[in-house]
Amino acid sequence: MTRLISLGATLVLLTTVGAGSASASDKVRIGLLLPMSGTFAQYGRQMENGIRVFMKEHGDTVAGKTVELVIKDDGGIAPEKAKKAAQELVVRDKVDILAGFAFTASAMAVAPISKEAGKPMIVANASSSGITSASPYFIRVGQTLPQITEPAGRWAAENGHKRIFTLVADVTAGHDAEAAFTRGLAAAGGEVAGSVRVPAQNPDFAPFIQRIKDVRPDAVFTWLPPGEATIGFIKEYEQRGLKAEGIEMLGTGDLTDDLTIDATGDPALGVITTGHYSMAHKSALNASFVKDYTEMFPNDMRPNFLSVSSYDGMAVIYAGLEKTGGDSSAQAFTAAVAGLKLESPRGPIEIDAATRDIVQTIYVRKVEKVDGKLYNVEFHEFPESRDPNAR
Repeated sequence: MTRLISLGATLVLLTTVGAGSASASDKVRIGLLLPMSGTFAQYGRQMENGIRVFMKEHGDTVAGKTVELVIKDDGGIAPEKAKKAAQELVVRDKVDILAGFAFTASAMAVAPISKEAGKPMIVANASSSGITSASPYFIRVGQTLPQITEPAGRWAAENGHKRIFTLVADVTAGHDAEAAFTRGLAAAGGEVAGSVRVPAQNPDFAPFIQRIKDVRPDAVFTWLPPGEATIGFIKEYEQRGLKAEGIEMLGTGDLTDDLTIDATGDPALGVITTGHYSMAHKSALNASFVKDYTEMFPNDMRPNFLSVSSYDGMAVIYAGLEKTGGDSSAQAFTAAVAGLKLESPRGPIEIDAATRDIVQTIYVRKVEKVDGKLYNVEFHEFPESRDPNAR
């Protein structure tokens, strides 16, 4: 019976039992670490759905090898569970490539396994800057929070919003968003008119909204965890009259995510965000992706950035294996995808040859009604955007 052992012993086992299995086998096994239960189960479902759409469109063979998926629940933000699951995937399931990773904590916990066992690792969402430096075999296909946030500050100042009030959740991601937005705002000649950090869980927005009304800024920039917090803030913002007073609401794509925008309803109209994917993105590839997604998963009618990033993760895997002739060994595969350029449902993407991080277009979007439904409609682009912290 296989049992989990320490990482050092795991590597011995890989050397004696699993070495060379990737090149000798007629299969490529992809170990997916996704949040499949608990608070973030919807994230995992979106990610798996995106992968399934890609394989429906492109088949389950590449470079003469059959692609097999092995899915394990990483527990969401649970690094020890993610590490244990990754060890199982490598030792017991003998996967060739690791993929998934909704959260930075999970990705970083698995970094030593990727590095020491020599497994390429496709990071579909974990968004902290610099994580690709944790393993030479990390390849990020999602986004970084500064990458999608700094352009929001630049756009705001360049379009007449010189005095901005910032309101973010009092967690690391909120602090990072605040810093990136402020940096972009200052670079384009704007200034922060006031700022607050609110509890991430069940905040009472009333006193903070009153403070915003007292300051009367040109606009408010908001970063909150997507879900109940964003829905509640947008609705209360309108109810307390800030929208009627012409104080524009800005944010990242989390604020009006495709998964929550229907629940937010008409109060979301006019909210401006920056992000790398909208279901309303106009391209033939996205139209095909959305059609296939909604047909395959009628209970999850709206694909979002998680499903698209996971779709693109599979595209990178297939392209890399085509280049290597099916060789999934870490060095060969990583070298093959360095500098790779692909067309995604979100638009053109590239894997930076030096950092193995994503290069992509960041869009400015406004919530509008299209055929009676709410969408993030893109109207401005920041092409070839990189993580500003990696410059």
